[in-house]
Amino acid sequence: MCTCLAVVLAAGEGTRMKSRLPKVLHPIGHLPMVAHVVRAARAAGADRIAVVVGPDHAGVDTVVARHAPSASVHVQQERRGTAHAVLAARAALEEGCDDLVVIFGDTPFVSAGTVSRMRARLVEGAAVVVGGMVPADPTGYGRLIVENGQLRAIREHKDASEAERAIRLCNGGIMALRGDRALALLEAIGCDNAQGEFYLTDAVAIANAEGARVEAIEIDAEEVFGINDRLQLAEAERLFQDRRRVAAMAGGATLLSPETVFFAYDTELGRDVTIGQNVVFGPGVAVDDGVEIRPFCHIEGARIRSGAVVGPFARLRPGAELGSGVHVGNFCEIKNAVLDEGAKVNHLTYIGDAHVGARTNVGAGTITCNYDGVHKHHTEIGANAFIGSNTALVAPVTVGDGAYIASGSVITDDVEAGALALGRARQVVKPGWAEAKSPKRA
Repeated sequence: MCTCLAVVLAAGEGTRMKSRLPKVLHPIGHLPMVAHVVRAARAAGADRIAVVVGPDHAGVDTVVARHAPSASVHVQQERRGTAHAVLAARAALEEGCDDLVVIFGDTPFVSAGTVSRMRARLVEGAAVVVGGMVPADPTGYGRLIVENGQLRAIREHKDASEAERAIRLCNGGIMALRGDRALALLEAIGCDNAQGEFYLTDAVAIANAEGARVEAIEIDAEEVFGINDRLQLAEAERLFQDRRRVAAMAGGATLLSPETVFFAYDTELGRDVTIGQNVVFGPGVAVDDGVEIRPFCHIEGARIRSGAVVGPFARLRPGAELGSGVHVGNFCEIKNAVLDEGAKVNHLTYIGDAHVGARTNVGAGTITCNYDGVHKHHTEIGANAFIGSNTALVAPVTVGDGAYIASGSVITDDVEAGALALGRARQVVKPGWAEAKSPKRA
C-alpha cells in the first residue's frame, strides 16, 4: 500500500486579516479554511497529515483534530521560508512515506483530485511534481519553465526575461515529492538569497541538478486561490457559494434565485427540492427529495424528510427533525425537536425540546416553555392532537394522542389521550363599563 504524508503549511501571518483569529481558522462555507485543505488531503488518500503552524496558533490543533484525529501539529518558531516550514515537521518526515504532498493551509479550494493526480505522477517515476496554474493576470507569479516535459526551473517574475514572462503557466505553490528523496531535497535547500530564507521552489533546481525527473501539471487557478485579507476572504466565500449553487442545481434541486441562497460545506440536498429566495443553510443540514423551502428561511443542524414544506420566514435550529409531509410555516422556530409525519406548525410558534406526533396540528402563537432558568425540559405531544392558538405548554408536560387543548390555555399538567384541556381565565363582561368610564364626545 502506498503511504502518503501531507504537510499542510498553516504558519503564514494573518496581519492583513486584522483579526485575533489565526488566518487559517477563518471560515469558508462555515468550515475553517485549513479544514478544507485537510479534508482534501484525506480524500486523496493521505494517511498521515502534519500541520505546520506559527507560534500564535491557538485553536488550529483543535480544528485539525476534528477532521483528522491522527494528524500531528508542528510549530515553526521562526518564519524563514516555505522549505523551512516543511522541515518544521521533520519528525513526521523522518518516519518515512512513499510520497509527500505540500499544501498551503490558506488555499481552501485545492481538490482531492489534484492531490491524487500529483501522487500518480510520483508513482510513474517523477521525483518532484509542481502544480501550475494559468491566472488571468500572471504579473508577480513565478513562471514554470518546462522543456520537453521536464520542469527545468521556477523563475520569479522579477528575475524572468521578457520571453519567460510571456509564459502563462505559473507556480501554484502546491508540490509533491517522492518519499525516499523528499528529506534529502529539503535539507539541500539553502538560504543564499536577499531574504535569507529557505524556499521550497529551490527543490526543482536541486532535483534537476541530480538528474531526477521533475514535472508540472496544470490545475485550475481557483484551486490555489490564496487568502490573505478580508477582501480575498469574501471573494473565496463567493467562489465557494457559486460552486455549491451549481452543484445543487446539477444534482436536481431548483433554486428560484440562486444568488440569494447560501450553503454550508456539508449541506445535503435530495432531488426535486425547491429552494426559494434568501435561504441560508448553516452546518449539518440534510434535505430529502421533494422538499419545498420557501423564502427567507434559516436552517442549521436539521433533517428534513421528503415532501415537507418549510417557511417562508422559518428558522430550524440544531436538532430539528421534520418527518415526511410536515409543514412548518411563517415565523416559526423549531429547536431540538422531532415532528412526525404530517404534523403542522404553521404560524408564529416556538417548538423546542419536544416531540410532536404524526398529523398533530399546532395552532398559531403556541410555545413550548422548555427553560426554567436553569434546566431545559421536554414536551411530549401525541399523534392526531390539536393544540389551540396561543397555548403555552409548560414543560415537562405530556399531551396524549388525540387530545384537544383550548386556545389561550396554559398547560402545566399532563393531558390524557382524547381529553379536552382548558387552562385560561374565565371571561367576564361588564355591560356599559366603557361608556361610563369615558366621557361622551360632543
